Order: sequence, then C-alpha cells, then structure tokens
Amino acid sequence: MEFIKHQNWRYATKQFNPNRKVSNDNIKLLKQAIQLSVSSYGLQPYKVLIIEDDTTKQQLRAASWDQSQITNASHLFVFCNYTQVQPNLVDEYVALSAKARAVNVEDLMGYGNFMKTKLAEKSVAEQFQWTKHQTYIALANLLAACAELKIDACPMEGFEADKYNAILGLSDRGLNASIVAPIGYRSDTDHAQHFKKIRKPLKTLFETM
Repeated sequence: MEFIKHQNWRYATKQFNPNRKVSNDNIKLLKQAIQLSVSSYGLQPYKVLIIEDDTTKQQLRAASWDQSQITNASHLFVFCNYTQVQPNLVDEYVALSAKARAVNVEDLMGYGNFMKTKLAEKSVAEQFQWTKHQTYIALANLLAACAELKIDACPMEGFEADKYNAILGLSDRGLNASIVAPIGYRSDTDHAQHFKKIRKPLKTLFETM
C-alpha cells in the first residue's frame, strides 16, 4: 500500500531548506486535496490562508515562539475556523449543492433548515470548538498529500492565535487561526529526519470488540 510508504517517509520537519520552493503545480494539487476533505454536513466551516510573503512570515514567526519553520518553509498554510456558524454558511452550501446536482434550491431547503436547527442548538463556544475540529480533518488531507508528493510539512499548534488573528486581520472576518502547517523541503542538516518513528504497537493502539 503506497499510502503506508508515504506515511513512513514523512515526519514533522524541524528545519526547512529556505532555498527550495514548492512549485505552483504542486500547490494547486495541495489545494485540491484540502478542498476534497470531509467535513461535518459538508459545510467546510473554515478558510485556508497560504502565506508566501516573507515580511508576513517574519511577523508570524514572532508569534510562533520564534520557530524557524515559519520563515524557512516555502509556504505557510494557516487553517482558520469560523468563530461562529452563521446561517449564510448553510445557505451557500445549499445553493452550491443545488447547482452541482441540477436540482431546485427549494428541494434542499428541508435539509438546510435541519442543519440550521442542529447548529443553533450549540452555544457560541460549542460552535467555535466544532468549526475548529473541522480544520484538523483538512490538515490531515494536506499532510497525506504532501507525503505523496514528497513535500515536507510540520503541523504546528505552537503559536499565539490572537496575534495571528491580529496580523492577518482574521477577527474582523469572523475567523480564528486554528492550526498552521509550514511546507517545503527538509534541510540536509535536519537531524530529525533520521530519527526512528515512534508509534504505539498495533496491539496497544487497537482493540476489537
């Protein structure tokens, strides 16, 4: 299974080669991989920013415990969850579904109203956590796609979200920086690439009932 080979190859890259850039063609493939991620109700309640600008990267590095991956990576993917689920998010999904499947919007209104009702049952804090969890699913697709393309990546929670939100103007858009992933190519001097992968044994991790 090629997927298993790719997962054994990848690791959380600590040092990127700042002189190697990911091609535009591969960035397009990574976008598609994220786009195809599963999400609850299919709503994809998030946006993904792709940071290339060096000045912005420097600002974000200061808000990321000065970790070098932020500035040395080719691109920085910032997964941003919506802080609250607004009804228009469901309306947009219903309209998109109707167009894609060549049906009338009215035929999907029942499902749309069901989604609105269920989401309205959540408090604002619960909605925030729900949308944030969705970004991790999208992140998993990015990491898997990177591994297949032999592009290195490093998922990171070690950053100050409020500072990211200010630097990138996210709060005014109803967004929050949830998790980030620098991508690029490993440096020859990154010793972490030679470390043996540590995972729980299958018999410990899994239990059949």
